[in-house]
Amino acid sequence: MPIYHKLGKIPHKRHITFEKPGGGYYYEQLFGTEGFVGMSALMYHIYRPTMVKEIVNSYSVAPKIAVEHNIMARKLRGFQAPAADDYLQSRIPLFVNNDCTIGVAAPRKSVTDYFYKNGDHDEMLFIHKGSGKLRSQMGIIPFEYGDYLIIPRGMIYQLEFDGTDNRILWMESRSPIYTPKRYRNWFGQLLEHSPYCERDYKLPADLETYDQKGDFMIKVKKQNMIHEIIYASHPFDVVGWDGYNFPYGFSIHNFEPITGRIHQPPPVHQTFETDALVVCSFCPRLYDYHPQAIPAPYNHSNIDSEEILYYVDGDFMSRNDVEIGMFTLHPGGIPHGPHPGAMERSIGKKETKELAVMIDTFRPLALTEEAMRLDDGIYYKSWME
Repeated sequence: MPIYHKLGKIPHKRHITFEKPGGGYYYEQLFGTEGFVGMSALMYHIYRPTMVKEIVNSYSVAPKIAVEHNIMARKLRGFQAPAADDYLQSRIPLFVNNDCTIGVAAPRKSVTDYFYKNGDHDEMLFIHKGSGKLRSQMGIIPFEYGDYLIIPRGMIYQLEFDGTDNRILWMESRSPIYTPKRYRNWFGQLLEHSPYCERDYKLPADLETYDQKGDFMIKVKKQNMIHEIIYASHPFDVVGWDGYNFPYGFSIHNFEPITGRIHQPPPVHQTFETDALVVCSFCPRLYDYHPQAIPAPYNHSNIDSEEILYYVDGDFMSRNDVEIGMFTLHPGGIPHGPHPGAMERSIGKKETKELAVMIDTFRPLALTEEAMRLDDGIYYKSWME
């Protein structure tokens, strides 16, 4: 997250004593990535952040793979994934490789009786339905329909929902999730041609500081296991922090599409990246304005990537028979393109109202047993005339 932010009280220098008003010292914690060379923040705790009282339970949440080597184009009905009261139990993995896991969640209730930390992966949550607050050690971020939430690995958080009808597209990434490199200068600032800028970020605010000892359950995900750990103090005991490594939000509705006289390639929609994948936002936009332009995308071969499209809203112009909440998977090794009739329908059109999230991975994806239960089984034949 290449932007500096701070909340609460911090000392005037790093790594010096920081005295509590009633005596004693606050405890400094470096919250960093990639050893000591990646983005980091410094948090100041009332209690030692290392006080583990007990590890009470550990259980596997490893995805159950149904298809490890896939060459078939797939269409999944994501809204048919079942809802669950508990946030973690509602998270259903669909697509998996060594770099990421992609899935859906439909939690009905807020997280109140435990805190969650992903020890291995950065997380991206896309809010398709619902609203609420992301509560973390670093403050509160309100969220609503269309928001991406980027949560760095190791962050302890809870999700508070305003209602029971919630739908989330989620992704775990082995590598840190960054803004696209080509849209940043060498200082990390987003450039003038970027489709969004720092003004669009939803930054943490309203730092919650709890001076409480007791038994606090932290569910830590590591190596496809959930470890239930009891901490001796409330994890939200931070009095202040500063730095570059923290959760933030960004609304897909604030993405400004890049258009041209002829059809622009998918990278113009890029929103986030890692060293193993990219995330793109397809948003309402004007179509190409060359007098002979074909607004629908041209056929292209997935040689180096697997393409997942998640349909959020509107009429996705290059596809037939897709609905809100569906996924399509176009695997590497075979070409794909607009469905029969889509190219012809697009000619002469002036704009599109489509809204979708695309995730392209650079390594093949396996499909889980849950994914196969949502798969229509015939999508790969849908280009036949």
